[in-house]
Amino acid sequence: MSDTILYEKTGGRALITLNRPERYNAFIPEMNQALVKALKTAGKDVEVRVVVLTGAGEKAFCSGNDVKATKDSAGERNLGDTVRTHFSPVIKAIAGLEKPVICRLNGVAAGAGCSIALACDLVVAAEHARMIEVFVNIGLVLDSGSSFFLPRIIGSKRAFEICSQGTKVSAQQALEWGMVNKVVPATELDEAVKAYTDFYEKAPTQAVGFIKKMLQQSHQSDLGSMLEMEAQMQEISGFSNDYKEGIAAFNEKRPPAFKGN
Repeated sequence: MSDTILYEKTGGRALITLNRPERYNAFIPEMNQALVKALKTAGKDVEVRVVVLTGAGEKAFCSGNDVKATKDSAGERNLGDTVRTHFSPVIKAIAGLEKPVICRLNGVAAGAGCSIALACDLVVAAEHARMIEVFVNIGLVLDSGSSFFLPRIIGSKRAFEICSQGTKVSAQQALEWGMVNKVVPATELDEAVKAYTDFYEKAPTQAVGFIKKMLQQSHQSDLGSMLEMEAQMQEISGFSNDYKEGIAAFNEKRPPAFKGN
């Protein structure tokens, strides 16, 4: 890993930290590449059952692309190539990871940082956190998946308003709109995240991954397609060790000891 991305595994949890606090964890190219590598590492590690993504420091989760680092090339660089090469792979890595990804939203999430938070499966936010689709403030459009995730979460009219005006969304407002799952005081953030990781470290990981994939597919599928996907995923799940353990635990009236396969 690059020192811009920290990777720590504890038990069945992988903690990935965006580590440029002096720049509000803004991205530079090597950081994008290191984050994709970290996510793929977590995906391949059978011991990892849940991933937590957070930012270093207390002020920011991620402020998006490092605008200061690219200020000299404004209007000359192909930003489409930047999105395709550096940011789209991050979103695809989060969405394609067949394990739950929890965003520990420790501060401001702006631009691509907001997009990355929205791409996660669960978001636990500190009370002081803010989410800002800031692109329009510098004459740009949404990228890194915000145009996909945001209207599906909060509706197209509300999404247009906050994206076209660059509106700051407080943690509490984000909770009411469904952009985050839980809001807690900053001092309780780790405890709230741990409650989720404790659950998913003991959950049937394959089944959780299939649920994630199915819910994603439902956005662009019809009922018939989803019924067939359900049948296919249920067929695979029905032969899993976790299903056998779940049935045994149910009949023996004890908690299941899922292994994730």
